[in-house]
Parts: sequence; C-alpha cells; structure tokens
Amino acid sequence: MADTEPGTRRSDHSPWNWLLILPVVVPLLTFVFNRDKPRLAGFPFFYWVQFAFIVLGVGCTTLVYLMTRRPSGTTATSADAPKED
Repeated sequence: MADTEPGTRRSDHSPWNWLLILPVVVPLLTFVFNRDKPRLAGFPFFYWVQFAFIVLGVGCTTLVYLMTRRPSGTTATSADAPKED
C-alpha cells in the first residue's frame, strides 16, 4: 500500500541520496585494490580493504540518514497528517 495518494509526488528526494552509490560502486573497482601490499597485521591489502568498505558503507548510510531525516513532529505531506474530527 502506498503512503501517498496516486498522482501526488513524494517529498523524500534529496541530493544526499546519491552518496549511497559510493559504497556500491567503489568495491566494484577491483583494479584499485587488487594487490598484496601494504599488509596490515599480516593480512594483504586486498583483504583488509574489504573491512574498510564496510566502514565506508556504514559512514555513508549514517551521513545520508542524518542529513535527510525530518525534524520530529513534521510530516512529508498534508495527506500524512492526522485527520481532525
């Protein structure tokens, strides 16, 4: 079930959402991190950079959430507001 009525536009579009592409695209660029050195605690670069991608994903998701959340008490549209009797 949709949250908005048909024909109305959603108001949750934000340029910050484009930042969520970064943690998807960067791990696909294997030529950047397909190497052995530098090593960290004996692990090759290829393996420990995978953990760095997790941190990148969490960081990007957190930043987008913080920048796009609505202040408490506000609604997206007037259609979402509770109806008065």
